[in-house]
Amino acid sequence: MRILALDVGDRTIGVAVSDELLFTAQGVEVIRRTSLEKDFTRLQQIVSQYDVKTILVGLPKNMNGTIGPRGELVQQFVTELTSAINNIEVKLWDERLSTVAAEKSLIAADVSRAKRRQVIDKMAAVFILQGYLDSLPRQ
Repeated sequence: MRILALDVGDRTIGVAVSDELLFTAQGVEVIRRTSLEKDFTRLQQIVSQYDVKTILVGLPKNMNGTIGPRGELVQQFVTELTSAINNIEVKLWDERLSTVAAEKSLIAADVSRAKRRQVIDKMAAVFILQGYLDSLPRQ
């Protein structure tokens, strides 16, 4: 079983997937958004390819914990995603500062500004998923 994580933006969706043991997150790709139908088709392909059982979607919250306009858009996306991809659990996960953490990590790795723009959403999805995986109880 694997978990897929999404960092949903207006123009892109960052995608990351867990390993089968649910220890680590790896970036998969950045989907360039064109239409919901095409977005969901590509996500369904990724779900099938990696045998995903759960999709974790980063929910952007305000620093005080409230849901703002961006969070409401993500919640709407999740509602439509749940209808489009059947038989899969979809969860929301607090993603406050995931993009900031991804940016700092890429800067620390001396990744150029142009390259950072290409991978920042994928890295944010990795941070979202790794945070979730780290919160799971271990046996």
